[in-house]
Amino acid sequence: MYDYKIVEQVTRKKKRLSGVLKKTMVFFAVVFVVMGITISQAFMLAGFCLAGLYFIYGTFCQRDYEYIMENEQLTIDVIYGNKYRKTAHELDLRQLVAPHWHGSVAKYKKNGGTEHLKKYDYTSYEEDTPYYTMIIKEDGRKIKLLLDLTEEMLHTLKTRYPQKVFFA
Repeated sequence: MYDYKIVEQVTRKKKRLSGVLKKTMVFFAVVFVVMGITISQAFMLAGFCLAGLYFIYGTFCQRDYEYIMENEQLTIDVIYGNKYRKTAHELDLRQLVAPHWHGSVAKYKKNGGTEHLKKYDYTSYEEDTPYYTMIIKEDGRKIKLLLDLTEEMLHTLKTRYPQKVFFA
């Protein structure tokens, strides 16, 4: 069989009020530090805590996802604040079940299914970008993944696993 490696990076859309929240944190941090200088040093602790919270929020509110499909493996990495990378899933694509609407996975549907799966959302939240549902086994249990896949990844999945990959 042919060896291949496909890499895709998905940037999650920022939440609507995250910019306002960050500006509010900076404003109150400055106010508390100034109050600590002029009134009482006890206010400085709150100012420094808000400044620390600003940097923590700035790091963890911005997420990117990287999908790496190499031969029989799909690896999903989460990138926090364009700095920190964490591998979320390393999946064997031979354990792929089928898409959510297919008859073989009807028992896993949210309303009306008999089995409930843990769901992981790795999409961009962009309205014009379609996302795909993948049901796959990880460490002996089935999970549901929501992914923004490129045409190249979709074509590769359909070619490699025609009995398990279906499109509406």
